[in-house]
Amino acid sequence: MRDLVYSISLLACFAAPVLAVSPQPDNAGSEVIARFLENHCLGCHDDSFSEGDRSFEGFGLPISNHTGLITADEIIDQVTLRQMPPPSDFSEDELPSDAERLELLAALRKAIDQARATFDSTGGRTVLRRLSHREYENTLEALIGNRVDTLGLTADFPKENTAEHLDNVGDALITSGFLLDQYFQAADRLIETRLNPPVSEPQEWHFTDNFVQYEELNGPHRSVLKFKYLCLYEQPNTDTRQGGYGHIQDFLEGVPSSGFYDIKVHVQAMHRDTHYDPEIFRIDFSEPFRIAVVPGDARKGHIHYPQAIEPILAESIVPDDAPEWIPFRVWLDQGQTPRFIFPNGPYESRASIITLNERYEEEFEKPVKGVSRSSLLREGKLPHIRIGEVKIEGPLREEKYSLEELAIFGVDGFQETRALQQLQSFARLAFRRPLHEDDVRRIERVYLHRIDEGATPRQAALDTVKMVLCSPSFLYMGEFTDESSLLLNSHDLASRLSYALWASPPDAELTALADGGIIDNPDVMSRQIERMLDDSRSDRFVVGFLDSWLNLRDLGSQPPSRKDNKDYYGKALPDAMRSEAQLFFRDLLDNDRSLSHLLDSDYTFVNVDLANLYGLPEGKTLRQADGFKRVVFPDRRRRGGVMGMASVLTVSANGVDTSPITRGVWVLENLLGMSPPPPPDEVPSIDANVSGANTIREKLELHRQDETCNVCHRKIDPMGFSLENFDPIGRWRDGYKRSKGAKVDPTGQLPSGERYRDFGEFKKVISETRSDLFRRHLAETLLAYTTGRLVESTDRYAVEDILKRTEASGDGLKTLVREILLSKRFRER
Repeated sequence: MRDLVYSISLLACFAAPVLAVSPQPDNAGSEVIARFLENHCLGCHDDSFSEGDRSFEGFGLPISNHTGLITADEIIDQVTLRQMPPPSDFSEDELPSDAERLELLAALRKAIDQARATFDSTGGRTVLRRLSHREYENTLEALIGNRVDTLGLTADFPKENTAEHLDNVGDALITSGFLLDQYFQAADRLIETRLNPPVSEPQEWHFTDNFVQYEELNGPHRSVLKFKYLCLYEQPNTDTRQGGYGHIQDFLEGVPSSGFYDIKVHVQAMHRDTHYDPEIFRIDFSEPFRIAVVPGDARKGHIHYPQAIEPILAESIVPDDAPEWIPFRVWLDQGQTPRFIFPNGPYESRASIITLNERYEEEFEKPVKGVSRSSLLREGKLPHIRIGEVKIEGPLREEKYSLEELAIFGVDGFQETRALQQLQSFARLAFRRPLHEDDVRRIERVYLHRIDEGATPRQAALDTVKMVLCSPSFLYMGEFTDESSLLLNSHDLASRLSYALWASPPDAELTALADGGIIDNPDVMSRQIERMLDDSRSDRFVVGFLDSWLNLRDLGSQPPSRKDNKDYYGKALPDAMRSEAQLFFRDLLDNDRSLSHLLDSDYTFVNVDLANLYGLPEGKTLRQADGFKRVVFPDRRRRGGVMGMASVLTVSANGVDTSPITRGVWVLENLLGMSPPPPPDEVPSIDANVSGANTIREKLELHRQDETCNVCHRKIDPMGFSLENFDPIGRWRDGYKRSKGAKVDPTGQLPSGERYRDFGEFKKVISETRSDLFRRHLAETLLAYTTGRLVESTDRYAVEDILKRTEASGDGLKTLVREILLSKRFRER
C-alpha cells in the first residue's frame, strides 16, 4: 500500500506541465499607479518609512507574484473605503479626487485579472486529473455491473473543490492523503461486500407485531394498536419525522449478506376519504397514497431520521378499500434493513394532530389536547398508511454467478487456472486502455505475493482487484498520448468523449473503435456522439453540466424558513426545480432547438407542484401521477428561459431575502461570462450604512452614492432588479413582505443605456443586445466541462469558429455540443 500511495503522489506531482506566460506590462496602467502612489502614498509607505509595515515603493506593473496580488488587493480595500490616504491627516485639496480613485481602481483590477489569468494558465493543456466523486461512482457501477449507491462509497470523501463551479477541472481536483485512505477503504468495502460476502442461504422472515415506532408515537401505538401495525403518518422530509420512517424493530440487524430481496407488505391507505379539513394536512386527497422502500442502517444513526445512504429502492400505490400484499424486489447491502416511507404524505403530522384534537374534540368520547393520537386512532379518521405484516425473503439465488462476479471475472466466474488472464482483462477495462508490460508485471506480482502469504487463489484475486481500483491508472484520467503528439491518442480520446457525455468509462463499442484506431475519424466521432446522446446515460451529462453552469449543485444549501415555505419541503420542490431545468435542457438537446430558448422561451416542463408554484392553470388539472408535462406560458412576462426557473431563482437567493446584487452577479457570471470584481474585503454590509431605507433598491441607491462603489454596482444591480418580482424560492410577488408592504420596482437601465420596465422586457433586452456574450460563455463552459480544463484567452478563436459553425447550422444546442466535441480543442492533450 505504501508503494501505491507513493505512485499516486508521484503522478499527482508530475501532471501535465504548466506553460507559464510572462505577464505583459500595461504602460498606461503603470503610469496611473505610479503617479497615484507618488502623490498620495509613498510619503508614508516607502522603504525608509513603511508606516504600518507597508511599503509600496517597489510595487508596479506587471504583477508577477502572489505578494503583488495581495498588495494590490490591500490598496483597493483602503482606497475604496477612503481610509487611505487618511482624511484626518490631509486637507481636501491634498486628497485624491473621485476621478483619480476610479482611475487607480480600474488599473489595479485590470492588472489583477491579467496576473491571475497568467498564474492559473495551463498553457492550453488539460492538467492530469483524477475522477470526480460522481465519475468515480459511475465508473465503479459500470465495472461491477450493479448499482453502488446503496453503499455510499463517497459519503465520507472530502467535499469536492470546483473551478468556476465545474467539478471536473484538473486544477481543482486535489488528491490528499485522507482521500487516498478513503479510496483504499472504499475498494476494500466494495469487493468484500459484493464479491466475498458471508455464505448465506436464502432465508424467510415474517413480521406480524412489535411494530415499535418513533418515541413520541409509542404511547398511543401501545395502548390503541398494541404495536400490531406499522403506521406512516407523514413524508420523511420534515422537522418532526413523526412516522416519516417505518422500520421493523425485530430486524434492526439487517440482512445477513448483500443481494436482492423480495419484500411483501400487507398494507392499506387509511381514511383517504376523511371528512377532516384537507388544508390541515396540506396534501391532495384525490391522489392515491404512495409507499416506498429505502435502506436504513441502525449502526449509522437514528433509524427514524435521514441517513447518508437512503436511495428510494422501490415505490408503489397503496390500496384504499382493504389491505393488499404489495411486492417489492430491492437490493440491500449487508447490515441494511428496509424502511418504509410515505413520499406524498402530510407535512409535519404533529401540527396536524394538534389542530385535529382542538377542532374536532366534540367527536371523541375522551378528547385529548396536544399531540396525542390515541383518540384519533381509536375513534377518528386520521389519514395514514397502515402496514399489518411484512415478509422478507433472500438473498435471492442468482442463476450461477453474481452480477459482480460476471462483470469482473467473465461468464465462467473466477477460474484459478486463468486467474492472471482474468485479472488482466478486468484491469484493461478499469484502466480504459491496453495494458503495458509494467501493468502486467504489477498484477502478477501482487497476485503471487498474496498467494505466498497464504491467501486462497480467489482471495488473492480479489485483493488484486482492490489494487487495480486504487491504481493511478484507474483513479486518474490518464493521458498516455506520446508527449510529442498534440492530439490525444485513440484510447485517451474515447475516454474523454465517454466521460464528457456519460461521466463513465467507454463502452464496448467505443473501446472497439479506439482499438481499431478510427475513433478520431470525424464521421465516426459524429456517429458516436449521436449514439451517445440518444443513450439514457447522457442524462448524466445534462445533470452534471447544469449543476455546474447554473450552480444547481448548490440548490438547497441555503434552504428557506420552514414557516414561510412549507410547500418547498412538503412538496419536495427542490427535486421538481432541478427536474424542470434538466427536462428543458434535454428537450433543447434532443430536438436541436435554438440556444435563444435558454434566454427566453414560451414553454417549460412542470409537475403539479411546480405548476402551482408558478400559478399556472395546469396546477388545477395535473395529478402527481402525471409527472412532468410540457406547458406553454400564458404570460411570458413572468416566466420563460432559465432566468425564470425556480431552481435558478432559488440558488441565486439566500433562503431568506433576495438581492439584486446576488442575482445580478449570477446573471453576469453564469449567463454572460462577465465576473465583476469582488467587493473589497473590508467593505461593511450594505445594511450597516442604509438604516433609513425600506426596500433593497433604496438601500442600493444610498450605497451607490459613493462613486467607488457605484462603478461596480451600476453594472451589477440592473442585472438583478428585474428578478426582484421573484421571492427566495421563485414565486411571483408584487410586494415585499419584510418591507411594510413596499411594492417591487422591477425597472432598470443597463450601463449601455438600454431600459426595461419588467422581467419580460429585461429578457428581450438581454436577448437582443447580449446574445453574443451569452452564446460565447455557454460555448466556453461546455468546452471546459467536456475537456476538464478552463478556457483561456488562447482558446478565443477556436470558440469563435465553433460558434460560427453552430450558427451556420441553425444555432441549435445539439449542434453546439457536437461542434465542441468534434473540435480540435476537444481532441488536444
